[in-house]
Amino acid sequence: MTHTQPQATAELKQLATLFGIQTQYLDDRGRRQCASQESLASVFKAFGIPAATPREIQNSLRETLLDRVREPIPPVVAVWNQATPRIQVRLPESASKGNLSATLQFESGERLQTDIALNRQRTRTVEEIEGVRYITKTVSLPRSLPTGYHTLTVETPAGKSQTHLLSAPTKTFSEKRTKRAWGVFAPLYALHSERSWGGGDFGDLRAFANWISDLGGDVVATLPLLPAFLGKPCEPSPYSPVSRLFWNEFYIEVERIPELTACREARRLIDSNRFQQQIQSLRQSDVVDYFNQMAAKRRVIEVLARFFFSKPSPRRTAFNRHIRSHPAWDSYARFRAVFEKNGKAWPNWPAAMRTGELRDGEFDPAIRNYYLYAQWLAREQMEALSTETRGRGLKLYLDMPLGVHSDGYDAWKEQSLFALNASGGAPPDSVFTKGQDWGFAPIHPGKSREQGHRYIIQYLRHHLEHAGMLRIDHVMGLHRLYWVPRGVPASHGAYVSYPAEELYAVLSIESHKHRATIVGENLGTVPPEVNKSLSRHGIREMFVSQYEVKPHPHTAFRRIPKMSVASLNTHDMPTFQAFLQGLDIMDRHDLGLLNQADLNREQRLRNRIRRSFIKLLLPAGSFKETSQHVEGLLRASLAHLSASSTELVLVNLEDLWREVQSQNVPGTTCERVNWRRKARLSIDQLSHDPGVRQFLGIVHSARNRDRKS
Repeated sequence: MTHTQPQATAELKQLATLFGIQTQYLDDRGRRQCASQESLASVFKAFGIPAATPREIQNSLRETLLDRVREPIPPVVAVWNQATPRIQVRLPESASKGNLSATLQFESGERLQTDIALNRQRTRTVEEIEGVRYITKTVSLPRSLPTGYHTLTVETPAGKSQTHLLSAPTKTFSEKRTKRAWGVFAPLYALHSERSWGGGDFGDLRAFANWISDLGGDVVATLPLLPAFLGKPCEPSPYSPVSRLFWNEFYIEVERIPELTACREARRLIDSNRFQQQIQSLRQSDVVDYFNQMAAKRRVIEVLARFFFSKPSPRRTAFNRHIRSHPAWDSYARFRAVFEKNGKAWPNWPAAMRTGELRDGEFDPAIRNYYLYAQWLAREQMEALSTETRGRGLKLYLDMPLGVHSDGYDAWKEQSLFALNASGGAPPDSVFTKGQDWGFAPIHPGKSREQGHRYIIQYLRHHLEHAGMLRIDHVMGLHRLYWVPRGVPASHGAYVSYPAEELYAVLSIESHKHRATIVGENLGTVPPEVNKSLSRHGIREMFVSQYEVKPHPHTAFRRIPKMSVASLNTHDMPTFQAFLQGLDIMDRHDLGLLNQADLNREQRLRNRIRRSFIKLLLPAGSFKETSQHVEGLLRASLAHLSASSTELVLVNLEDLWREVQSQNVPGTTCERVNWRRKARLSIDQLSHDPGVRQFLGIVHSARNRDRKS
């Protein structure tokens, strides 16, 4: 985005409107930024639409207008609260006075066929394109729809067309009686114990959840648990998964694998001195060594996989039955096996393998079996974990990342769905002055509508089968996403609109099917319509003290919303102590993101914010720049959140021992230890730490104290 490049022509703006490409936006300082003609042309290229020259723009505009008027009904229609569906049907005038044959296919399998006289339906619009008049009529179907996914097929003199009907409650699922709940957040990789092999596993998450439950907590929250590339390359970021449809085998608890009891070879391997020394080294490291820990687990799981597939068993029968009913599992395992055999990303595979099915002989079947078996184990352990947490009355709070790795399985399998020549990102702002390129291919909104948002439904179900709460990362992405075309700087992208109401309908349907609460990550610069939509659809927003605090004591915080998840910070922010001391500001200066003048200004502002915290939360005269003061301010801050009427208070585990290192520093890769730092205290140590228990006791008491909300 820049004002020095040629501005978009009227025709290019019209074309952009048809594709939902926004030609302007308000930046983080409220200034209007306009997309240049060059930026829009680059985004159109990512859409697969030629728009680099006046002739291309004219031709693309003409073809698009013709395609739109020739589409009798939209590909998706959201229907709220089981209302009678009303469909906009566009037809040439010559076909607009006959009968329309409508067939409703309900999700249950029931079918309903009816004929509708078009001349009795209200005319909505009349338009003429290249000498042909098109009439749009509003057609009401004869009955309401139950909650779920249905299809409507209409047949007119002009032909046959189909639409996906999403029948949803306006508001996502919510418990009829909600308590003032509290929970604890920690990345699973950072959790560790005397039993686990370095980084955390599903067993550590189970122990962590049980510990929270024993203290009276209601929620255990963590980062995405999806598969990643952990070999060569090794890219452990939980927000760049290989797929949103499977689990990360890195988190398998080896000791709970049923085959381990009977497989002598695997037990000999684990018990060997060399293997035990390797595990001990992994445990002693301050950071998670994904590559070597995954390699160690894989050695054992491969042995167990050979044992599992070597002979029939009841578990093998159940496994085979599952694979037959879930063909994507075999597709995923073949993809991972081919990736390893070729040693390169799928865009560099032979053409037949890039676009077609992967055949026997193109991969090592033992590696395929490893991935199938590993997913079977991960699924079993996730099911056991969610069953146990639900049995304790505890909710598992999972996290849905915004995108997937462009070299991963989902991007390969759903190539027509992703805009592979672009990346999601963010425009320039006061912190990232050159904009951000997040590296993942965005979903093409039009292609997603054509398939009735099938892929989105699949990955939501994958999570909601186990989650009592699901956080939607960058929830603004339901409305719009900043696209950065391949080969251009992040400053030359543009926002692309998404069918928000349709996506909210999908969220509502799935949340009710699974009785799960949806949380929207709405931090940063978010247009007002996003927060209004979250409220309208009953999606919990996030209230984060470090984002909310103002440098004026009397207006330090706005009222904490009841329908929210309240916390002091997030995994992408400095810890509570680091924030108070301004350590994140110094870090940004060290990274070259702040010059000396900016550093001084930011430090002055942070000092004022800290004083606002103190005057709002601490008794007069108690201020001292000591560690005891920070501890007191942490106690007061947690008590302030917990005394509010917010539905959930989420405590960052590491704040409880006043950690100063962040789990992730946005905008950095190798410059900082992101996604790898272990928690200072092990799970075994947590239960014996009086300070940790004392802080959580304060939260528990305040959350359970009788008060008017």
